[in-house]
Amino acid sequence: MTLYRERLWAPPALYLATALVIPASLLVFLPISVLAGVLVAIGMEIGVLVLLWALAPTVEVTDTEFRAGRAHLPRDVVGEVEGFEGAAATSQRGPELDARAWTLFRGYVRGVVKVEVRDEADPTPYWLVSVRRPDAVVAALRS
Repeated sequence: MTLYRERLWAPPALYLATALVIPASLLVFLPISVLAGVLVAIGMEIGVLVLLWALAPTVEVTDTEFRAGRAHLPRDVVGEVEGFEGAAATSQRGPELDARAWTLFRGYVRGVVKVEVRDEADPTPYWLVSVRRPDAVVAALRS
């Protein structure tokens, strides 16, 4: 059963910013051929938009595991769970980050959740994952 699920979509402004691929493609290909320039520009824009859509990771908490992107952590090895927002989240992603930690960051998502890994065979001390609602993820993992 799914307790929490979120897809880390890029913000609309990032989708709009990808439109800069169009003039860049035109600049390169218009001297060769107008048709080639237009076709490559359209193809590049569609390709970038599809990549943004397809590569948006999913964060999910079920009754058996915690998933972040393609990685999954069984719930029986989940230890302490903490959520951070604002300056505290920035600090967790920066100066307080353990180099051994497993991370899934998206710069456009402000919150993070820190999930301790209690597995003697795993050298990873914790996961640090970008989420929009850290409190909801913490509540789901503690339930």
